Amino acid sequence: MTNKKSQAMQNIQARADAALAAQTVRAEQSDLFDEVGPLAAPAAPAEPANAGEVATAKGRKGKRERLLPVRHVERDFFLCDMFDYAMKDDGASMEAPIFTLSTKPDLTVWQWRSQDGNRALTVTPSVMGRATMFDKDVLIYVVSQMTEALNCDRQDAKNRTVRFVVYDYLVTTNKPTGGKEYQRLEATLERLRGTSIKTDIKTGGTRVKEGFGLIDSWTIVEKSPENERMIAIEVTLSKWLFNAVQAHEVLTIHRNYFRLRKPLERRLYELARKHCGNQAAWTIGLELLREKCSAHSHIRAFRSQVQEIMAADTLPEYRMVYFREKDQVTFYIKDAKKLVAAIASGKSNLPTKFG
Repeated sequence: MTNKKSQAMQNIQARADAALAAQTVRAEQSDLFDEVGPLAAPAAPAEPANAGEVATAKGRKGKRERLLPVRHVERDFFLCDMFDYAMKDDGASMEAPIFTLSTKPDLTVWQWRSQDGNRALTVTPSVMGRATMFDKDVLIYVVSQMTEALNCDRQDAKNRTVRFVVYDYLVTTNKPTGGKEYQRLEATLERLRGTSIKTDIKTGGTRVKEGFGLIDSWTIVEKSPENERMIAIEVTLSKWLFNAVQAHEVLTIHRNYFRLRKPLERRLYELARKHCGNQAAWTIGLELLREKCSAHSHIRAFRSQVQEIMAADTLPEYRMVYFREKDQVTFYIKDAKKLVAAIASGKSNLPTKFG
């Protein structure tokens, strides 16, 4: 065995042990290390029961909650791991930041090329801008519906066009159901249709080019007679995305994903969810992480943003630790039982030294 574990490693294990003991006493499952020593994040306040209490609570605190409130009944969701399907013949495990982190129209063209020059990708926005991380909610919803249909062996799962009720989409993705949300959805669909993806992949010595959008089309199939508000719509997925779903290249995501306020929070969670997998931890250099997030900010600003999210501890299922010496970030699971078991087995992938 190596020398004694670092103090930081001991703190993490102590924190996990204490959380596990607390769970046993409470006889309930928890995925957060609540009230366990100095490293624990502050516990989230209870949700007010009604709108009146919300106003009172906001008045007392003077600042908004870190997470969006739970507005509706929670359900299960799936995130399509699109690029693993598109690139899996290359044996590559990569994911490209198609969606912008910006909340304002992003008209920049994003380009990526592998080091060997055999794979390339270009994401081109429409005049309305590149699809955003919040626009992605539509795809997650549609992919979830299609995945459920596949799991149930339903025939409609073989159709690229999915029809859904707008109100159900808003409720499912934890959005308000006011009139403005219906208008925002129309703009979202236009950005998804307008964002163009072009691949330039060399296979068998022949370079093959292919271009497509995230969705091929969308149609309002039913409107309210009172106010012309869309009631039901149809979305036709691109063949590329549809094939990924048919190949079951999907990952389950946590219900609190839709409560994350910041686009960067959502992107960091996606990366942690994909790369941690069945592992207890995953480490990545900050510059590479910035590239995977498609962040336009300077590395210093990005470092500050990551540290702010790390301190807020808002990511579902995972926590982050920043190592100043190596300029790296480690994501590790919050689940106490799994973390203790991984540390005990020596397969936690947690660094032995925390900078």
